[in-house]
Amino acid sequence: MPKEYPRKLRLNTQLQRELSELIRDELRDPRVAGVTLTSVDVSPDMRHASIHVNVLSLDQKADAAAKALNGAAGKLRHALKVRLRLRHIPELHFRSDHTAAEAAHVTKLIREARDEDREHAADRGEPDGK
Repeated sequence: MPKEYPRKLRLNTQLQRELSELIRDELRDPRVAGVTLTSVDVSPDMRHASIHVNVLSLDQKADAAAKALNGAAGKLRHALKVRLRLRHIPELHFRSDHTAAEAAHVTKLIREARDEDREHAADRGEPDGK
């Protein structure tokens, strides 16, 4: 596995910070309201950036937000060119991040299994389901 250099890590962090501000302040699309950038990964040649997005509110979908952000990628890239002192601004590729939703689903399954175990233990007459 290639070594990650500090410059790449600094660029990941700086892009995440700048893009978060730009999305919050510059974009008016309702699909991107409440978007959180969970991670930014710049390619080793620093020409492409993969940005994972998640949506805070439950009624919005991360897929729709990623699609809207991909549509606004040119505008965001231009704004980054003005803000950052880089020779090449990476192409922005937004992807939806379903990690939080998957974690909530797994937690729900574990909770249901634990409750079921307690019910079975109570049916067997074991104290406190242990």
